[in-house]
Formats: sequence, structure tokens, C-alpha cells
Amino acid sequence: MSTKADSRKTIFLALGANAMIFATKLAAALLTGSGSMAAEAVHSLADCGNQGLLLIGMRRVKKKATADHPLGRGMEIYFWSFLVALLLFLVGGVYSVYEGVHKLQMHEALHWPWLAVGVLAFGVVAESFSMWGCMREVNKARAGQTLWRWFVESRQSELIVVFGEDLAALLGLAFALVAVLATIATDNPLFDAAGSIAIGVLLCVVAIFVARKCAALLIGQSVEPRAHAAILDFLNAQPEVDRVFNLIAMQLGPDVMVAVKAKIHAERAQQLIESTNRVEAAMKAQFPEIRWSFFEPDVAD
Repeated sequence: MSTKADSRKTIFLALGANAMIFATKLAAALLTGSGSMAAEAVHSLADCGNQGLLLIGMRRVKKKATADHPLGRGMEIYFWSFLVALLLFLVGGVYSVYEGVHKLQMHEALHWPWLAVGVLAFGVVAESFSMWGCMREVNKARAGQTLWRWFVESRQSELIVVFGEDLAALLGLAFALVAVLATIATDNPLFDAAGSIAIGVLLCVVAIFVARKCAALLIGQSVEPRAHAAILDFLNAQPEVDRVFNLIAMQLGPDVMVAVKAKIHAERAQQLIESTNRVEAAMKAQFPEIRWSFFEPDVAD
């Protein structure tokens, strides 16, 4: 199983970087009139709000289980992550496309374009630092997997969202930088407008991928395949277990719920109870993320 990544650290790092980047982008957008810069400023502001929502979600998942929510509120982080993906699409992507179309119609020239270049270069450096922090945690979680396989199989929605945001931010800055430099070289503001549209399309694509991932988790999804295999191998290795008929391991935010149907070596009822309890206790000790386990001893599936 993968090492648990520290999503909170990643979110705070991204929040600090985006707050600084937003302030510089906004000032540059107002001074230069750049559509690409305005799109990037809105993108960074949306990212700040998104990371705030993720922190709220991570705080709410710690609430204790109640009669109405007997398995806790761990899956609530998926709702907040899905909401972040929607905001990334609506606030970041759609606005950027709108800003680009508006600039195409207005043909406004850039003012102080080299200021925009300097701000974008600063943004690349700051966002690269945020991406570096994010990748440190992603590498812990993926444990040798390819990035795409990790994205497909990971159940840490908040880390997926921050990774998607940071990736979109770096690519968006690159698009904006190319657009502004092309505008300076040709004195044609259409390149700046095209850059804003490209940023918007990029954000929409990333948002759709992240939203689909969060939606799958929100509906209800098992643990990662390698985690499921590790739990199954552990159960089969226990001397009390003769055969595992069925294993259901559900990811509920940071916690896991496991339901097992297995044949237990036991001659008496008391021995059956004691053997079952030993296997459950050993499983929870081996996999600390398992918060709930339901064990059904049986002789057939």
C-alpha cells in the first residue's frame, strides 16, 4: 500500500503561492490591460478560494459519527472537491474564454507589456515551488506508479484537486507568457486574446477530468486496487482463516470500511468468536486506516 500523503501541507503551500501570484497578476492586468493576464489573475483567485474550500472539507470530515451518519462524514471531502472542480470550470475556465473573446472584439493594445512578462515569470517560479511541494506528496502516495495510474486509482480527492490546479496553473502561465511575448513581437493584440482563450480551454479540460474523478468517489468507490489486494492477502495469510469468500473495502474519505465473509477454523462457537476477533484486531493493526470492520464467519459464499 502507498504511503499516506500530507494533503493539508500541500494545500497550505499552494494557497500561499496563489495568494502572492494573484496580487501581482491583478496589478499587472490593471496596468497593462492584458486579457491573458486578467484571465490568469481570475484563475489564481479561483485557486485561492478552491483551496479554502478544501481546508473546510478536511476540517468537516473529522466530525464524529452520529445516528444520522453512523459511518462518519469522511466522504464529505469528495463533495467539497467536486465543488472545487465546478468552480475551476465556471470561474476559471469560462471567464477566461469570455475575456479572450471580449479582447478579440475590442482589439485593445497592451500597456507596459514587459511588466506582464516579469509578473508571469515570477508566477512561474512561485507556481513551480507549489508544484514541487505537491509532487513530493504525490510521489509518496503513488509509490512507483505512473502519474496517470495514480490519478486513476488514487482516492485522495483533495490531493488530486491540488495537483490538477497546480498543473493547470503552470501550463496557463506558459500560455500567457507565450501570448504576451507574441503580442510584443508582432504588436498584434489578437495573440493576447488567443492566449486567454487557450487558458480557458485548458482550465475547462482539467476541471472536467477532476470533476469526473471526484464524482466517482462521491457516489461510492472501493479502496485502491493495490490496497484491496493487500488486505485480501493479509486475511488469507491468517492461520484462523480457511478461505475468504468475499471482501468489500470502501473508501470513506480518509477512513476505510471493510466487510469480510470468510470460513474460519473453529470447532466451537466460542472458539469461532475468539478467532474472528483476533483476525479483526490484527487486520486493523496492520491497516490503521480501517475504521470499521464487519466480519461474517460462514462455510459457503
